[in-house]
Amino acid sequence: MNDSLRAARVATFVYFSLCGTLMGTWVVNIPAIEERVGITHATLGGLLVLLGLGAFIGMQVAGRLTDSLGARIVVPATGVLCSAALVLPGLPREPWTLAGALLAFGFCNGCLDVSMNAHAVHVEKAYGRPVMSAFHATFSVGGVLAALVGAATASAGLSPAAGMAAMGALGIAIALVSARALLPTAPTTADTGSAEETEQAPAAEHRGTSKRIWILAALALMVMLCEGAANDWSALHLKDVLGAPASTAAFAYGTFAATMTIGRLLADRLVARFGSMAILRHGAATAAVGITIVTVSPWIWAAFAGWALFGLGLSGCVPQLFSAAGHADPSAAGANVSRVAGLGYVGMLAGPAAIGWLTHLVALNHAFALLILLCAITAVAAGILRTGSDRTREMAASSS
Repeated sequence: MNDSLRAARVATFVYFSLCGTLMGTWVVNIPAIEERVGITHATLGGLLVLLGLGAFIGMQVAGRLTDSLGARIVVPATGVLCSAALVLPGLPREPWTLAGALLAFGFCNGCLDVSMNAHAVHVEKAYGRPVMSAFHATFSVGGVLAALVGAATASAGLSPAAGMAAMGALGIAIALVSARALLPTAPTTADTGSAEETEQAPAAEHRGTSKRIWILAALALMVMLCEGAANDWSALHLKDVLGAPASTAAFAYGTFAATMTIGRLLADRLVARFGSMAILRHGAATAAVGITIVTVSPWIWAAFAGWALFGLGLSGCVPQLFSAAGHADPSAAGANVSRVAGLGYVGMLAGPAAIGWLTHLVALNHAFALLILLCAITAVAAGILRTGSDRTREMAASSS
């Protein structure tokens, strides 16, 4: 393994962590910004749709740019833009200016998200073994760093704009310094030895996508819808359904996020041994079991166990879908990742809203039946990731 490839992997870790930190910095400042602008929760919810819309558009733009210009140009450029745009939501005092700021920040964040994932696919291809899940784990670590920095800046009496500007300036420096270590071009040969890449899906046509890419995108939507629902409803479930104190209920999401991060740190080794199809299938099945426990259990301790299983099960699913999309056609990795990530992001935003709508019809815990169904569908459809190595394992198992 040469030093330049190791440096490229480290740089990819840095960009994933940067993206998570920038988004996390916005999240931890939401209460203060909401109070400063003087808007209600309902108005904020509507404005957040613009953040998602901007991200979706940015993903589609960055995907094509990454394929045409190369990740080494697009990743640092979008890292600088996203860092600079971070300060925008901290400046407005009126809802309409906050709307524009969120649209711009979402656009830049979507660009960085897709371009760094496309580069991660190239790094994984060059390594010849799974490394994608660990990159996604560092995104979560970036969110933790943002929470710590946000607490420190708030205790120091800094305004949201000042704290976000400081983090943005640091982000610009990090994005520029890390740029030189990125891979100059995407690997285009298939002789790296990765069993997961030996059988690629048909390339998407220049103005269309293959059926396989759309199936991957649909699965990403379902998995990320489950993640979004857990982000917004896990704590409320313990508080409103099981009657836990607010201080206890807050640990529901913490449990989910912790097992999600741990699972992603371990997933690459499991993928190398069992294959991406097995990780998606068994992960989705584990998540289904976890959210079933959450749905039916009357005990707080069991609910914690259920949320932990839910996070652990989901942890390796999205990285496998992104990786499969990128490897389907190396010349269109950015475009394919943008389609899968874009539809997945729609699911992330739709999850909380879908559960909220269902609560008008049934109790909150019963609304989680939707998540059980989506996890079950994902487990059944995991065969889309079957590769030649998977068939070899199956034949060996049947003959033994």
